[in-house]
Amino acid sequence: MTKVVSINFRPNGRNYFFDPGKFELKIGDKVIVETKMGKELGIVKNAGKMIDETKMKDPLKKVIKVANEKDIKHQEENDKEAQKAFDICKKKIKEYKLPMDLVEARYLFDNSKLIFYFTADNRVDFRDLVKDLASIFKTRIELRQISTRDEVKRLGGFGVCGRELCCCTYLKDYGNSSIKLAKEQNLSLNASKITGNCGRLMCCLRYEKNVYEEKLKKLPAPDSIVETPDGKGTVASVEVLKEIIKVKLTDEEGNNYFNKYNVDDIKVLKSSKKTNESKASKEEIQELEKLEKMDKFEKNNSSDDDDV
Repeated sequence: MTKVVSINFRPNGRNYFFDPGKFELKIGDKVIVETKMGKELGIVKNAGKMIDETKMKDPLKKVIKVANEKDIKHQEENDKEAQKAFDICKKKIKEYKLPMDLVEARYLFDNSKLIFYFTADNRVDFRDLVKDLASIFKTRIELRQISTRDEVKRLGGFGVCGRELCCCTYLKDYGNSSIKLAKEQNLSLNASKITGNCGRLMCCLRYEKNVYEEKLKKLPAPDSIVETPDGKGTVASVEVLKEIIKVKLTDEEGNNYFNKYNVDDIKVLKSSKKTNESKASKEEIQELEKLEKMDKFEKNNSSDDDDV
């Protein structure tokens, strides 16, 4: 086991492990470290974690030094210059009429590179823009396409549940949310109700995925013929989490009525392949499919927000 420190480079960003070396660090300390991109100033988020060395893919990089007042002031100046660069780049994007939205600009601590983060619905040819920016700022320029999920993660916010967004607190891997998950959970297939602040399908759709899959294995599908304590009937709907089955029955006079039963109190006589899902219009399905397609494109073409 070896001692490591977790370091974060921006609000709501990922935490990365580094070797503290000879330094006794505590949470909140600002330190200078070497990353793949160059020197960066980060904040210690966890100072005493122990991990198994045999499970590490690559050797940990060491903390170079604890940031002093001069280093912190330099970082603050970098942040101010990055904001100016952001405004200039935004104007240039407009001049070149590029279909992209600028999200952030930042200098590495050692000023060896100026990075611009942007979102776009498609691939963007920004080679001329990079050349122009390099001639203005006289340093290496990098443009990184990020997803709209990453953009919202940077901005922060609250979800429909009233709590701070998962991506801004603990969620580091967005996973794959899909229309299929919404259907399995019998949710409304209205985009406005199952999309998050980022305009993509909510990450929390997949939180109960395993539970629904396991329960659906033993629950009858709608239109299945079942035997109940009150006679034979047809499954009208299923409450998956409660394992309650709503059955349509017919009385002696030929009138239909409905009763609810626990899944253990019925016996399936004839199964149906119909799925337990909400009805949706063709337009609603097309809108959700479009969101899925855009999400897949962003995952395949976006860069990580950090390259440590």
